[in-house]
Amino acid sequence: MMRSTGSSDAAGRRRAGRPEKLSPAQVALLRDVALAHPHASIDDLMRLFATQSGMRLSNVSMYRYLAKAGVKRVPRAKKTAPATAATRGAPASNNASAQSTTMEPYGYTARHRDAGDATRYPACLTDAEWALVADLFEVTGPGKPGKYPRRRIVNACCYVVRSGCPWRMLPKDFPPWQNVYAHFRRWTDKRLFERMHDRLRSMWREREKRDESPTAAIVDSQSVKTSPQGGPKGFDACKKVKGRKRHLVVDTLGLLLAVLVHPANVQDRDGAGPVVERALNKYPTVKKLYVDSAYSGRCADALRAKHQLDVEVVRRPSAAGAWTDAQLALFAPPSRPFVILPKRWVVERTNSWIERPRRMAKDQDRRLDVAESWIWLTEARLLLRRVAEKSVEAPMEAAA
Repeated sequence: MMRSTGSSDAAGRRRAGRPEKLSPAQVALLRDVALAHPHASIDDLMRLFATQSGMRLSNVSMYRYLAKAGVKRVPRAKKTAPATAATRGAPASNNASAQSTTMEPYGYTARHRDAGDATRYPACLTDAEWALVADLFEVTGPGKPGKYPRRRIVNACCYVVRSGCPWRMLPKDFPPWQNVYAHFRRWTDKRLFERMHDRLRSMWREREKRDESPTAAIVDSQSVKTSPQGGPKGFDACKKVKGRKRHLVVDTLGLLLAVLVHPANVQDRDGAGPVVERALNKYPTVKKLYVDSAYSGRCADALRAKHQLDVEVVRRPSAAGAWTDAQLALFAPPSRPFVILPKRWVVERTNSWIERPRRMAKDQDRRLDVAESWIWLTEARLLLRRVAEKSVEAPMEAAA
């Protein structure tokens, strides 16, 4: 009988096994972390869970406890072939035709056009726009007055960036191109276009009911080709582009905080540090940083350690799928192959804004500081039109 009692005790010990490493509350916390970051990798989940709970798990333990919490990856849906005339039914086509007749016209319409006058080009500044930034360019004090009005020189710079023409092909109603280019280089050294953008950015954030100093930012880069003019350049093996890379830091509205232009062969993880440092020198209030998967790993860890930033890696939906509850909804919404990534689309939209002027479609300059100055001028010109339009609309709305 003693032998049987000993065997039963041993069996009880075997059934007990090793104690669980996570408590039920910690398992629930792991579930919340995984569902809050559905596209995060297992390494990102390990880091996030360790930050919130103080416990570091291995990959095997993470998968085991995720399964215990009822969380699993759902594979990404495959792209479906577009519907053809043979597969579409008559009711669907009728609905589509009815919808097309009720949709508002999309594209460049009359409300986008600037009336102006007979002597002003579309890229030139209006009176309301010039009144917002005139003090930055006007020179007051002793010395010989300028031969040409500063407004005409600023208009010439806006004409060059919007039309993409060389300096020597400026229209004759502008000041001589040598004078315009000399002022442009002088203003570039003084960072006047950057100061112009920063003033307008503060005004626009105030209109949008935001604090003047941002607390969150997004980082991204864009590789563009260069012309045969020369200057620093490199080859981006990922994008297959020979030229330069524009590194941007923007706020959550898509407005510039810092710009860095360097050869395209510089990796994103190497160019992120200097451009983020530029942004933090101007706006030390930034505490949250959104990046894509190119900055994950050592780059993100270095930014967290050096600047005490909360760096969040926004990943694309991987082929493995997304973390979701094991109990799926009965009527799941139709899956879409294209997914808008949170926060990431903001900086991508800013890249598209920069490429709209013809001179910015390709980097035409030898000097990197001149290329950065064109970016500041492009975004400042866009903001200037927004702020001036709102300034004109406000008195009209008040009178009404």
